[in-house]
Amino acid sequence: MNRFFRFVTLCFAVSFFSFHHSLLAQSLAPLTVEKIMRDPKWMGVAPSNPYWSEDGTKIYFSWNPEKNTGDSLYVYELSSKQTRKLTPTERNSLPAAFGDYNQAFTQKLFTKDGDIYWIDVKTGQTRQLTNTVEPESNVTFSGDDSKAIFRRGPNLFSLHLQTGELTQLTNFLPGTKRAEAAANEQDKWLKKDQLALFEVLKERADKKKEGDKIAKSNQPKRPKEIYTNDALLDNIVLSPNADFITYRSTKAATGAKSAVVPSYVTESGYTEDLPARTKVGAPQNSSQLFVYNIKKDTVLEASTKDLTGISAKPDYIKDYKADTVKKVAARKVQFVTTRWSEDGKQLVVMLRSQDNKDRWVASLDPTTAKFKVLDHLRDEAWVGGPGSFWLDWVDNETVIFHSEATGYSHLYTVNVRTGERKTLTSGKFEVQQAQLSKDKKTIYFQSNEVHPGEQHFYKMAVTGGDRTKLTKMVGANDATLSPDETKLVIRYSSATKPWELYLQDAQSTATASQITQSLSSEFSSYAWKEPQIITVKASDGIDIYSRLYVPKKKNGAAVVFVHGAGYLQNAHKWWSQYFREYLFHNLLVDLGYTVLDMDYRASAGYGRDVRTGIYRFMGGKDLDDNVDGAKYLVEKHGINPNRIGIYGGSYGGFITLMAMFTKPGVFKAGAALRPVTDWAAYNHPYTANILNEPAADSLAYRRSSPIYHAAGLKDYLLICHGMVDVNVHIQDSYRLVQRLIELKKDNWEMASYPMEDHGFVEASSWTDEYKRILKLFQERLK
Repeated sequence: MNRFFRFVTLCFAVSFFSFHHSLLAQSLAPLTVEKIMRDPKWMGVAPSNPYWSEDGTKIYFSWNPEKNTGDSLYVYELSSKQTRKLTPTERNSLPAAFGDYNQAFTQKLFTKDGDIYWIDVKTGQTRQLTNTVEPESNVTFSGDDSKAIFRRGPNLFSLHLQTGELTQLTNFLPGTKRAEAAANEQDKWLKKDQLALFEVLKERADKKKEGDKIAKSNQPKRPKEIYTNDALLDNIVLSPNADFITYRSTKAATGAKSAVVPSYVTESGYTEDLPARTKVGAPQNSSQLFVYNIKKDTVLEASTKDLTGISAKPDYIKDYKADTVKKVAARKVQFVTTRWSEDGKQLVVMLRSQDNKDRWVASLDPTTAKFKVLDHLRDEAWVGGPGSFWLDWVDNETVIFHSEATGYSHLYTVNVRTGERKTLTSGKFEVQQAQLSKDKKTIYFQSNEVHPGEQHFYKMAVTGGDRTKLTKMVGANDATLSPDETKLVIRYSSATKPWELYLQDAQSTATASQITQSLSSEFSSYAWKEPQIITVKASDGIDIYSRLYVPKKKNGAAVVFVHGAGYLQNAHKWWSQYFREYLFHNLLVDLGYTVLDMDYRASAGYGRDVRTGIYRFMGGKDLDDNVDGAKYLVEKHGINPNRIGIYGGSYGGFITLMAMFTKPGVFKAGAALRPVTDWAAYNHPYTANILNEPAADSLAYRRSSPIYHAAGLKDYLLICHGMVDVNVHIQDSYRLVQRLIELKKDNWEMASYPMEDHGFVEASSWTDEYKRILKLFQERLK
């Protein structure tokens, strides 16, 4: 009742004394954990997933201004400048947002509810092409735009758009082809002797043979029977000239054991096991690329044995005495992207080694299935960065792609015929995503050239040269071009305001106009702190970008927040995906704490060297950066070195543990949320990139896993973990707890949440967790 009374009073004050908004915001009752950890709809629900209508007159997007259970589809009409919610009938009649266009961009094919549709882009006329129980998918136009090419079940089909003729293009069959039982020598002799002895038998045999031959010649041509050997087929593509079909075959690994996560609070009243993942180092799937020559009715496997550096040994094995092998066998690869030129004469494939230390852009001769390497990127850590696996054709001889060859993700082109390579962008910034204009004369891309903490939208000639910045608002500008490429719908946010939609002409001089208003009056009534974006000089001389929150009246204590995911950016000028933590930092600042939020080594947005700064030692440079942050707070902001806390979730929880175990005394208290305690128990795709595989690089795992360093705990530790976490299993925390018990440590506690996964869902759980974190800091830092 008291909280309700305060809320009613606040609403009245805001509406009646709006001209005193600034003063009122400062005089609000202090934030509380209960207030900021409520269902996030209290702030207002931001719009998402914007896309244009085919004629460019409307913008569709998901939104929930009414704060319903889920988002609904809304439309903004450019002519009336009005926004409204679509009716179910209108929503169901809309074409899918994504699909494939013909070469003139006048027609579009798409799938909806498992069926294929065609639409005239100009008139909006729509025609349903299939109505089947078995779903169709991956629909595209044929090279001459006369047919719809699609997948049904395991096979590829074509549907003529004028005549309606349906043709099966592949005949993939499960299992392996059974060979006919070979006759033994005795049976062969007997058959030959019978035919020699009896003329009637011979005449009948000859007639049957001739009849079979005639019957076979009269049969319509059918696609070759291709047995899958129980592999999964995908990326099945018909060449634009209809001469070849390429497809990827992936065979599931055998002998890989999956973990199990028990769920204790269930509707049935019984403990139920949730399926989970395998652990790093488990056997991995293997893939092959095949070319089906339709005219010759033959299938060839693309060989990777001649790829540049395919047999290279990684540098890290030099740390092990057992390294006696002069040369390793050709490593397995994964076929990432297969792209045909529009004329069907060139085929380019992007591949990466299974250990992710090499990436190749290579042309593939479909008649011989042999590769010619056009670009080879080797990284002794791992290949990555924004756009690293994007590839497109500029013309029938030139492809465009990203590369971190200079240490930052930039755009390059290479001529498939001559091998000539050209650099399109350069500098100490990242091109984060790119797309070609419809006429392929212009590149549109997003980059952080202005500042690592800003994202803007640019255009540039496909040949390179000067680029034009189209967006101006400080923060993040996630832009989507209109169909005619004259306008932008921009999903924009700043550091203190969540995402909204804006409309702007695609001109550098244009101004963006806001078309949604999502924030609640309650959220807007508080003066949320805008963090300072600063750099902290790390001990090795690198500038670490950080968010700094400074209270008007300091209490002499500080908290360092460690973002999760490792490769993620949070010291930026837009709305943080860690919005609850942002609100919590405002609460801490109100209580007098100074808060530092660092983009430590391995964070996104700063190029290859920062991205791979944790290779083979997680809890090394990344932890040092946070320790240097604590020193900065002491030296520059007068913080008491005995009153600094640290907290974070997932990777941030891991860093918190490493800080408490390996840097005792730097942080008086730490809260590790859903933390990784032993990297050998985490998943393969993420961990193997950074630490290689446990059996091959045990040194990296031992120095990077908190469980081996738990004896170093001297200060106060809180561990929080969801019990149905299928990402970082709670087994991680339980194993650490047992280790702490055996080490006779008594300055720690653990809270477990029976119904929460890696990302909490219930407001009650968020509230409980953050009340415990605040209690820890209030008791140990004040």
